[in-house]
Amino acid sequence: MQISNEAIRTLRDKTGAGIMDCKRALEQAGGDIAKAEAALRAKGIASAAKKADRYTSEGIIDAYIHAGSRIGAIVELNCETDFVARTPEFKELAHNLAMQVAAMGPLYVDESQLPPEEPRKPEEVVLLKQSFIRDPSKTINDLVMDTRARVGENIRVRRFIRFSLGE
Repeated sequence: MQISNEAIRTLRDKTGAGIMDCKRALEQAGGDIAKAEAALRAKGIASAAKKADRYTSEGIIDAYIHAGSRIGAIVELNCETDFVARTPEFKELAHNLAMQVAAMGPLYVDESQLPPEEPRKPEEVVLLKQSFIRDPSKTINDLVMDTRARVGENIRVRRFIRFSLGE
């Protein structure tokens, strides 16, 4: 089956995968962009899971101040190399995480920090379990895994803090 350059470009724009990976995925999916995208995401998540144990000592700190300057958040996002820390995808993830923290007020980064006596659901108080405010069909963990697959390195949300006037 002949795959058009336009289909490859569309899939590449959606997933950030390499040209040959996009072409192979489209060939295997019979030209269906949605199926090829799902296959690439599954492949990316599988390869991202392999990177989860790698050491993350580089990264960035991003801040978000909500309109009106009454709520703000700071997030430390780590990766393996300073090269990845400077990429637009990584910076966008850090900014989206800071915005999520300001909007939703999580208390913990992941479930390992959740105390057993916590009465609220993890989806309410654990950042990585929360639905993304810009796309509720994705969780914050999905966002981190997507970016991890795109940049090819381990990414970890190290810590965050939320400020609100009067709290």
